[in-house]
Amino acid sequence: MPDVQIRIPGNPGEYPVVIESGLLSRISPRFKPFEGRKVAVITDENVAPLYAERITAALDAAGVRPVVRVLPAGETTKCMDQLEGLYDFLLTSGITRTDAVLALGGGVIGDLTGYAAATFLRGIRFIQVPTTLLAQVDSSVGGKVAINHPRGKNLLGAFYQPELVLIDTDTLSTLDERQVGAGLGEVIKYGCILDAALFERIEACGSRENLAPLYPEIVARCIELKGQVVFEDPYDRGLRMILNFGHTLAHAIENAAGYGEILHGEAVCIGMVAAAAWGTRLGITPPDTESRIRHILTDYSLPIEIPSGLTAERLFPSMALDKKASGKEIRIVCLEKIGRSRTVPVPAVRLKELMEQLSSAPRCQDANPF
Repeated sequence: MPDVQIRIPGNPGEYPVVIESGLLSRISPRFKPFEGRKVAVITDENVAPLYAERITAALDAAGVRPVVRVLPAGETTKCMDQLEGLYDFLLTSGITRTDAVLALGGGVIGDLTGYAAATFLRGIRFIQVPTTLLAQVDSSVGGKVAINHPRGKNLLGAFYQPELVLIDTDTLSTLDERQVGAGLGEVIKYGCILDAALFERIEACGSRENLAPLYPEIVARCIELKGQVVFEDPYDRGLRMILNFGHTLAHAIENAAGYGEILHGEAVCIGMVAAAAWGTRLGITPPDTESRIRHILTDYSLPIEIPSGLTAERLFPSMALDKKASGKEIRIVCLEKIGRSRTVPVPAVRLKELMEQLSSAPRCQDANPF
Protein backbone atom coordinates (compact mmCIF):
# COMPACT_ATOMS: atom_id res chain seq x y z
CA MET A 1 0.00 0.00 0.00
CA PRO A 2 1.35 3.49 -0.80
CA ASP A 3 2.23 5.73 2.15
CA VAL A 4 -0.88 7.44 3.55
CA GLN A 5 -1.27 10.71 5.44
CA ILE A 6 -4.64 11.54 6.97
CA ARG A 7 -5.43 14.91 8.54
CA ILE A 8 -7.45 14.70 11.75
CA PRO A 9 -9.25 17.82 13.00
CA GLY A 10 -8.21 18.91 16.46
CA ASN A 11 -8.09 21.83 18.84
CA PRO A 12 -6.28 24.19 18.23
CA GLY A 13 -5.64 22.72 14.76
CA GLU A 14 -5.56 19.57 12.70
CA TYR A 15 -2.75 17.06 12.97
CA PRO A 16 -1.35 14.41 10.63
CA VAL A 17 -1.60 10.65 10.97
CA VAL A 18 1.16 9.08 8.88
CA ILE A 19 0.72 5.40 7.94
CA GLU A 20 3.67 3.63 6.34
CA SER A 21 4.98 0.09 6.22
CA GLY A 22 8.52 0.27 7.65
CA LEU A 23 8.06 3.83 8.94
CA LEU A 24 10.21 3.27 12.02
CA SER A 25 13.24 2.76 9.76
CA ARG A 26 12.65 6.19 8.16
CA ILE A 27 11.16 8.10 11.05
CA SER A 28 13.89 10.62 11.91
CA PRO A 29 12.76 13.44 9.53
CA ARG A 30 9.32 13.37 11.19
CA PHE A 31 10.93 14.62 14.40
CA LYS A 32 12.50 17.75 12.89
CA PRO A 33 9.73 20.03 14.31
CA PHE A 34 11.04 19.06 17.77
CA GLU A 35 14.70 19.83 17.02
CA GLY A 36 16.54 21.30 20.00
CA ARG A 37 13.91 20.13 22.47
CA LYS A 38 13.64 17.19 24.85
CA VAL A 39 11.23 14.35 24.15
CA ALA A 40 10.27 11.93 26.93
CA VAL A 41 9.65 8.51 25.37
CA ILE A 42 7.14 6.55 27.45
CA THR A 43 6.86 2.85 26.68
CA ASP A 44 6.41 -0.51 28.41
CA GLU A 45 8.55 -3.53 29.15
CA ASN A 46 7.18 -5.48 26.16
CA VAL A 47 7.63 -2.75 23.56
CA ALA A 48 10.91 -1.24 24.77
CA PRO A 49 13.16 -4.16 23.66
CA LEU A 50 11.59 -4.05 20.20
CA TYR A 51 11.46 -0.37 19.32
CA ALA A 52 12.79 1.99 22.02
CA GLU A 53 16.38 2.03 20.74
CA ARG A 54 15.20 2.72 17.19
CA ILE A 55 13.07 5.65 18.34
CA THR A 56 15.77 7.21 20.49
CA ALA A 57 18.32 6.89 17.66
CA ALA A 58 15.89 8.62 15.30
CA LEU A 59 15.32 11.42 17.82
CA ASP A 60 19.08 11.86 18.26
CA ALA A 61 19.52 12.06 14.49
CA ALA A 62 16.87 14.79 14.33
CA GLY A 63 18.64 16.90 16.95
CA VAL A 64 16.21 15.96 19.70
CA ARG A 65 17.27 14.96 23.23
CA PRO A 66 15.39 11.79 24.28
CA VAL A 67 14.79 10.49 27.79
CA VAL A 68 13.08 7.12 28.28
CA ARG A 69 10.67 5.76 30.87
CA VAL A 70 9.77 2.04 30.74
CA LEU A 71 6.58 1.05 32.57
CA PRO A 72 5.05 -2.34 33.38
CA ALA A 73 2.94 -3.77 30.55
CA GLY A 74 -0.80 -4.24 30.94
CA GLU A 75 -4.05 -2.47 31.77
CA THR A 76 -3.19 -2.12 35.47
CA THR A 77 -0.55 0.45 34.49
CA LYS A 78 -3.33 2.89 33.55
CA CYS A 79 -3.74 4.08 37.13
CA MET A 80 -3.12 7.04 39.41
CA ASP A 81 0.05 5.60 40.95
CA GLN A 82 1.73 5.25 37.55
CA LEU A 83 0.51 8.70 36.53
CA GLU A 84 2.10 10.27 39.60
CA GLY A 85 5.32 8.37 38.92
CA LEU A 86 5.27 9.69 35.37
CA TYR A 87 4.88 13.27 36.63
CA ASP A 88 7.93 12.73 38.87
CA PHE A 89 9.92 11.41 35.90
CA LEU A 90 9.01 14.42 33.74
CA LEU A 91 9.98 16.83 36.51
CA THR A 92 13.27 15.05 37.22
CA SER A 93 14.06 14.99 33.47
CA GLY A 94 13.55 18.75 33.22
CA ILE A 95 10.67 18.55 30.73
CA THR A 96 9.24 22.01 30.04
CA ARG A 97 6.14 23.24 28.21
CA THR A 98 8.09 23.53 24.96
CA ASP A 99 9.25 19.90 25.15
CA ALA A 100 7.16 16.84 24.34
CA VAL A 101 6.18 13.36 25.44
CA LEU A 102 6.01 10.43 23.02
CA ALA A 103 3.80 7.39 23.64
CA LEU A 104 5.41 4.27 22.18
CA GLY A 105 3.13 1.27 22.59
CA GLY A 106 -0.50 0.26 22.75
CA GLY A 107 -3.61 1.89 24.10
CA VAL A 108 -2.59 1.76 27.75
CA ILE A 109 0.65 3.67 27.13
CA GLY A 110 -1.10 6.09 24.77
CA ASP A 111 -3.92 6.86 27.21
CA LEU A 112 -1.67 7.25 30.24
CA THR A 113 0.96 9.32 28.42
CA GLY A 114 -1.70 11.47 26.79
CA TYR A 115 -3.34 12.24 30.13
CA ALA A 116 0.05 13.15 31.57
CA ALA A 117 0.68 15.42 28.57
CA ALA A 118 -2.71 17.09 29.00
CA THR A 119 -2.19 17.85 32.68
CA PHE A 120 1.57 18.30 33.19
CA LEU A 121 2.35 22.03 33.32
CA ARG A 122 -1.23 22.53 32.03
CA GLY A 123 -0.36 20.82 28.75
CA ILE A 124 2.76 19.87 26.79
CA ARG A 125 3.31 18.60 23.24
CA PHE A 126 2.27 15.02 22.58
CA ILE A 127 3.30 12.44 19.93
CA GLN A 128 1.68 9.03 19.41
CA VAL A 129 3.59 6.04 17.97
CA PRO A 130 1.06 3.21 18.37
CA THR A 131 2.35 -0.35 17.97
CA THR A 132 -0.83 -2.45 18.43
CA LEU A 133 -3.74 -2.87 16.03
CA LEU A 134 -6.21 -1.52 18.57
CA ALA A 135 -4.15 1.60 19.21
CA GLN A 136 -3.54 2.17 15.50
CA VAL A 137 -7.20 1.97 14.46
CA ASP A 138 -8.73 3.64 17.48
CA SER A 139 -7.12 4.98 20.64
CA SER A 140 -4.18 6.87 19.09
CA VAL A 141 -6.43 9.31 17.22
CA GLY A 142 -9.28 11.52 18.38
CA GLY A 143 -7.76 12.98 21.52
CA LYS A 144 -9.38 10.91 24.26
CA VAL A 145 -6.84 10.27 27.04
CA ALA A 146 -7.56 8.76 30.43
CA ILE A 147 -6.67 6.51 33.33
CA ASN A 148 -8.88 4.02 35.12
CA HIS A 149 -10.46 4.40 38.55
CA PRO A 150 -11.17 1.40 40.81
CA ARG A 151 -14.89 2.01 40.24
CA GLY A 152 -14.80 2.29 36.47
CA LYS A 153 -12.86 2.38 33.21
CA ASN A 154 -11.49 5.71 31.88
CA LEU A 155 -13.33 7.76 34.49
CA LEU A 156 -10.42 10.21 34.89
CA GLY A 157 -9.42 11.81 31.61
CA ALA A 158 -9.41 14.69 29.18
CA PHE A 159 -9.71 15.59 25.51
CA TYR A 160 -6.17 16.32 24.37
CA GLN A 161 -5.06 15.94 20.77
CA PRO A 162 -1.61 14.69 19.78
CA GLU A 163 0.53 16.88 17.57
CA LEU A 164 1.56 13.93 15.42
CA VAL A 165 0.62 10.23 15.03
CA LEU A 166 3.13 7.90 13.36
CA ILE A 167 1.94 4.39 12.43
CA ASP A 168 4.23 1.64 11.17
CA THR A 169 1.98 -1.27 10.24
CA ASP A 170 4.98 -3.62 10.32
CA THR A 171 4.77 -3.53 14.13
CA LEU A 172 1.64 -5.68 13.89
CA SER A 173 3.83 -8.67 13.00
CA THR A 174 5.18 -8.73 16.59
CA LEU A 175 1.76 -8.99 18.26
CA ASP A 176 0.45 -12.18 19.83
CA GLU A 177 -2.92 -13.59 18.78
CA ARG A 178 -4.85 -12.07 21.67
CA GLN A 179 -3.55 -8.57 20.91
CA VAL A 180 -4.43 -8.97 17.24
CA GLY A 181 -7.88 -10.17 18.23
CA ALA A 182 -8.39 -7.20 20.53
CA GLY A 183 -7.67 -4.87 17.61
CA LEU A 184 -9.96 -6.80 15.29
CA GLY A 185 -12.80 -6.27 17.76
CA GLU A 186 -12.49 -2.50 17.27
CA VAL A 187 -12.13 -2.92 13.49
CA ILE A 188 -15.37 -4.91 13.33
CA LYS A 189 -17.00 -2.22 15.47
CA TYR A 190 -16.29 0.39 12.78
CA GLY A 191 -18.01 -1.82 10.22
CA CYS A 192 -21.01 -2.27 12.50
CA ILE A 193 -21.56 1.43 13.21
CA LEU A 194 -20.37 3.24 10.08
CA ASP A 195 -19.33 1.12 7.12
CA ALA A 196 -21.34 -1.89 5.95
CA ALA A 197 -18.86 -2.44 3.10
CA LEU A 198 -16.01 -2.79 5.60
CA PHE A 199 -18.06 -5.25 7.65
CA GLU A 200 -18.90 -7.28 4.55
CA ARG A 201 -15.28 -7.32 3.42
CA ILE A 202 -14.17 -8.71 6.78
CA GLU A 203 -17.08 -11.13 6.69
CA ALA A 204 -16.04 -12.34 3.24
CA CYS A 205 -12.39 -12.89 4.24
CA GLY A 206 -13.61 -15.19 6.98
CA SER A 207 -10.35 -15.63 8.90
CA ARG A 208 -7.43 -13.73 10.37
CA GLU A 209 -5.06 -15.37 7.88
CA ASN A 210 -7.07 -14.11 4.90
CA LEU A 211 -7.53 -10.63 6.38
CA ALA A 212 -3.90 -10.03 7.43
CA PRO A 213 -2.65 -8.75 4.03
CA LEU A 214 -5.34 -6.05 4.19
CA TYR A 215 -4.30 -4.63 7.58
CA PRO A 216 -2.64 -1.45 6.19
CA GLU A 217 -5.79 -0.59 4.19
CA ILE A 218 -8.01 -1.42 7.14
CA VAL A 219 -6.01 0.75 9.53
CA ALA A 220 -6.28 3.68 7.11
CA ARG A 221 -10.02 3.16 6.61
CA CYS A 222 -10.75 3.02 10.35
CA ILE A 223 -8.78 6.22 10.92
CA GLU A 224 -10.67 7.94 8.08
CA LEU A 225 -13.98 6.92 9.66
CA LYS A 226 -12.96 8.07 13.11
CA GLY A 227 -11.61 11.34 11.72
CA GLN A 228 -14.97 12.10 10.12
CA VAL A 229 -16.80 11.50 13.39
CA VAL A 230 -14.30 13.53 15.44
CA PHE A 231 -14.66 16.43 13.00
CA GLU A 232 -18.43 16.47 13.58
CA ASP A 233 -18.25 16.00 17.35
CA PRO A 234 -14.79 16.56 18.88
CA TYR A 235 -15.97 16.49 22.50
CA ASP A 236 -18.21 13.41 22.53
CA ARG A 237 -21.49 15.24 23.02
CA GLY A 238 -23.48 13.66 20.21
CA LEU A 239 -22.42 11.73 17.11
CA ARG A 240 -19.07 10.62 18.55
CA MET A 241 -20.88 8.49 21.13
CA ILE A 242 -21.52 5.89 18.42
CA LEU A 243 -17.82 5.00 18.64
CA ASN A 244 -18.73 3.46 22.00
CA PHE A 245 -20.82 0.68 20.45
CA GLY A 246 -20.41 -2.29 22.78
CA HIS A 247 -18.43 -0.26 25.31
CA THR A 248 -21.10 0.21 28.00
CA LEU A 249 -20.95 -3.49 28.85
CA ALA A 250 -17.30 -3.86 27.81
CA HIS A 251 -16.01 -1.37 30.37
CA ALA A 252 -18.09 -3.03 33.10
CA ILE A 253 -16.66 -6.45 32.17
CA GLU A 254 -13.10 -5.13 32.31
CA ASN A 255 -13.72 -3.57 35.72
CA ALA A 256 -15.52 -6.57 37.23
CA ALA A 257 -13.04 -9.14 35.90
CA GLY A 258 -10.06 -7.08 37.07
CA TYR A 259 -8.23 -4.78 34.68
CA GLY A 260 -6.06 -6.76 32.29
CA GLU A 261 -7.78 -10.13 32.72
CA ILE A 262 -9.92 -9.50 29.63
CA LEU A 263 -8.42 -7.25 26.95
CA HIS A 264 -10.40 -4.16 25.99
CA GLY A 265 -11.07 -5.32 22.43
CA GLU A 266 -12.21 -8.74 23.67
CA ALA A 267 -14.67 -7.08 26.05
CA VAL A 268 -15.92 -4.87 23.19
CA CYS A 269 -16.72 -8.00 21.17
CA ILE A 270 -18.91 -9.32 23.99
CA GLY A 271 -20.45 -5.88 24.40
CA MET A 272 -21.34 -5.64 20.69
CA VAL A 273 -23.26 -8.91 20.82
CA ALA A 274 -25.12 -7.68 23.89
CA ALA A 275 -25.85 -4.28 22.34
CA ALA A 276 -27.28 -5.96 19.24
CA ALA A 277 -29.54 -8.08 21.44
CA TRP A 278 -30.66 -5.04 23.44
CA GLY A 279 -31.33 -3.11 20.25
CA THR A 280 -33.53 -5.92 18.95
CA ARG A 281 -35.52 -6.05 22.19
CA LEU A 282 -35.94 -2.26 22.05
CA GLY A 283 -37.31 -2.51 18.51
CA ILE A 284 -34.38 -0.68 16.88
CA THR A 285 -32.06 -3.39 15.57
CA PRO A 286 -33.14 -5.95 12.92
CA PRO A 287 -33.44 -9.44 14.43
CA ASP A 288 -30.73 -11.03 12.25
CA THR A 289 -28.07 -8.48 13.27
CA GLU A 290 -27.02 -10.21 16.48
CA SER A 291 -26.56 -13.46 14.56
CA ARG A 292 -24.33 -11.80 11.94
CA ILE A 293 -22.16 -10.23 14.60
CA ARG A 294 -21.89 -13.52 16.48
CA HIS A 295 -20.84 -15.31 13.29
CA ILE A 296 -18.17 -12.82 12.25
CA LEU A 297 -16.68 -12.77 15.75
CA THR A 298 -16.68 -16.56 15.89
CA ASP A 299 -14.97 -16.75 12.47
CA TYR A 300 -12.17 -14.55 13.87
CA SER A 301 -11.89 -16.55 17.13
CA LEU A 302 -13.24 -13.70 19.24
CA PRO A 303 -15.40 -13.99 22.38
CA ILE A 304 -19.15 -13.54 22.22
CA GLU A 305 -20.41 -14.45 25.71
CA ILE A 306 -20.06 -12.82 29.13
CA PRO A 307 -17.58 -14.90 31.14
CA SER A 308 -19.22 -17.10 33.76
CA GLY A 309 -19.38 -15.50 37.17
CA LEU A 310 -19.89 -11.99 35.85
CA THR A 311 -23.56 -11.63 36.72
CA ALA A 312 -25.83 -8.68 36.07
CA GLU A 313 -25.55 -7.82 39.76
CA ARG A 314 -21.76 -7.55 39.45
CA LEU A 315 -21.75 -5.68 36.14
CA PHE A 316 -24.56 -3.19 36.46
CA PRO A 317 -23.01 -0.85 39.09
CA SER A 318 -20.13 -0.10 36.67
CA MET A 319 -22.58 0.35 33.80
CA ALA A 320 -24.48 2.92 35.87
CA LEU A 321 -21.26 4.93 36.16
CA ASP A 322 -20.80 4.95 32.38
CA LYS A 323 -19.75 8.35 31.02
CA LYS A 324 -22.85 8.39 28.79
CA ALA A 325 -25.16 8.09 31.81
CA SER A 326 -27.37 11.07 32.53
CA GLY A 327 -29.66 11.15 35.53
CA LYS A 328 -31.71 7.97 35.57
CA GLU A 329 -30.91 7.15 31.94
CA ILE A 330 -27.95 5.48 30.28
CA ARG A 331 -27.29 6.16 26.61
CA ILE A 332 -26.41 3.00 24.72
CA VAL A 333 -25.41 2.65 21.08
CA CYS A 334 -27.80 0.60 18.94
CA LEU A 335 -27.60 -0.47 15.31
CA GLU A 336 -30.40 0.47 12.95
CA LYS A 337 -28.67 -1.94 10.59
CA ILE A 338 -25.09 -3.00 9.90
CA GLY A 339 -23.29 0.24 8.99
CA ARG A 340 -25.76 2.63 10.65
CA SER A 341 -26.07 3.39 14.34
CA ARG A 342 -27.40 5.87 16.87
CA THR A 343 -27.39 6.46 20.60
CA VAL A 344 -30.54 5.65 22.53
CA PRO A 345 -31.43 6.83 26.07
CA VAL A 346 -32.61 3.85 28.10
CA PRO A 347 -33.95 4.11 31.66
CA ALA A 348 -31.47 2.48 34.01
CA VAL A 349 -34.20 0.18 35.32
CA ARG A 350 -34.94 -1.04 31.78
CA LEU A 351 -31.25 -1.59 31.00
CA LYS A 352 -30.89 -3.64 34.15
CA GLU A 353 -33.80 -5.78 32.98
CA LEU A 354 -32.09 -6.26 29.61
CA MET A 355 -28.89 -7.26 31.41
CA GLU A 356 -30.76 -9.81 33.53
CA GLN A 357 -32.38 -11.28 30.41
CA LEU A 358 -28.97 -11.53 28.78
CA SER A 359 -27.46 -13.23 31.83
CA SER A 360 -30.26 -15.82 31.95
CA ALA A 361 -30.10 -16.68 28.21
CA PRO A 362 -28.56 -20.06 27.22
CA ARG A 363 -24.81 -19.86 26.52
CA CYS A 364 -23.11 -21.10 23.35
CA GLN A 365 -20.50 -23.81 23.73
CA ASP A 366 -16.84 -22.79 23.44
CA ALA A 367 -17.80 -19.14 23.11
CA ASN A 368 -14.93 -17.63 25.08
CA PRO A 369 -11.47 -18.32 23.60
CA PHE A 370 -9.46 -16.76 26.45
